[in-house]
Amino acid sequence: MKTHDSATAPDAIAVTGPGGRAAGPSGPSTPAPDSRRRGTLLAGLGVVAFSLTFPSTVWGLESFGPWSLVAVRSTLAALLAGAFLLAGRVPLPERRHWAGLAVVAGGVVIGFPLLTSLALQTSTTSHAAVVVGLLPLTTAAFAALRTGRRPSRTFWIAAVSGAVVVLGFTLAESGGALSAGDLYLFGALLVCAAGYTEGGRLAGLMPGWQVIGWALVLCLPLMVAASAVALSLEPVRLNAHGVIGLVWVAAGSTFFGLYVWYRGMAAIGIPKASQLQLAQPLLTLVWSVTLLGETLSPAAPVAAVAVLVCIAVTQRSKS
Repeated sequence: MKTHDSATAPDAIAVTGPGGRAAGPSGPSTPAPDSRRRGTLLAGLGVVAFSLTFPSTVWGLESFGPWSLVAVRSTLAALLAGAFLLAGRVPLPERRHWAGLAVVAGGVVIGFPLLTSLALQTSTTSHAAVVVGLLPLTTAAFAALRTGRRPSRTFWIAAVSGAVVVLGFTLAESGGALSAGDLYLFGALLVCAAGYTEGGRLAGLMPGWQVIGWALVLCLPLMVAASAVALSLEPVRLNAHGVIGLVWVAAGSTFFGLYVWYRGMAAIGIPKASQLQLAQPLLTLVWSVTLLGETLSPAAPVAAVAVLVCIAVTQRSKS
């Protein structure tokens, strides 16, 4: 899986996002102007879709419990992915790829959405956006461990600096101690980075959208059963916000966002697409104010920009 994944080489790691974000072979080195414009538009649409994930999750939690929201979200997204895979007559992945797809499913399809949904019961979307802005650096570290490659000293200085910024931000926002929401968010970083890293490896063997598609389908039986259990145990209070939030995280963030992002990245390549995704945490801060009416703390935009600077440095450093 490319967009939410890390590349197999540390200097090719793309910036990732919640919903999800990428690695794999870069696109054509000299795309035609029309292809470049189309690819930029598609990648930009993907960034916008990903940036709406946290606000949509908050809306979804108005109607569903966190377990129900994640299970139903994954079920709907898997049905969409399965329909596209069937329509394209995509053959089943080779058996040797199923273990890797299970890692992607556990990290990206189940772990990250569940842990962030639990976190967003107590954390604001602006707070979560800053913390999860660290995901590209976490993915880079996992990729380095997975591939055995050694990024440059500049890369690690920038990565550690970004981690220090986020840790300082969370401690300041939580009164000097990590809250339960922060622990969920840090857990989400770890499981998602593992999923992205394995997805990046698989994306070198099959199209990225097929990686996330098969990961979703792999989870479908479990998510159908989980939906039935969770909906029977957690109260459901349907309202417009809740339905819109559920539909968006399923069809918009998980399916549409990944699809257009992969298509756009294939056209313009990872380096150019990654630069577009630098705007994602800041867009989420905008949505948290305009859609949810949150009041940003003065530290939130400052910390978000500082993390983005660290990410930009890691992308320009060479292994």
